[in-house]
Amino acid sequence: MNTRTALLLAAAVAVTATAATVALKAGSWDLAVSRNAIRLSPLPRPGCPDCRGEGGWWSEGPYPGGELCWCWDRPTRTLRLLPVRDPWPDEPPF
Repeated sequence: MNTRTALLLAAAVAVTATAATVALKAGSWDLAVSRNAIRLSPLPRPGCPDCRGEGGWWSEGPYPGGELCWCWDRPTRTLRLLPVRDPWPDEPPF
């Protein structure tokens, strides 16, 4: 591989990661990556006028409890990843 191509590829990966981070923070999303899935979970919006970015509040009265704000009421997006097949299933693990 050419040195120039390798440098351009490394720069493209860095720029893509930075852009994804900025987009997730602006949209108030949390990215969680594991071996089995990629999950985008909503976060409370910092500019919400009702909860002021805290995501909810405690209710008063005879049955106090927490209530979520409308800004946090978004579905969690999950992309399940296929398991990787073991190329040598009969081989011992060590």
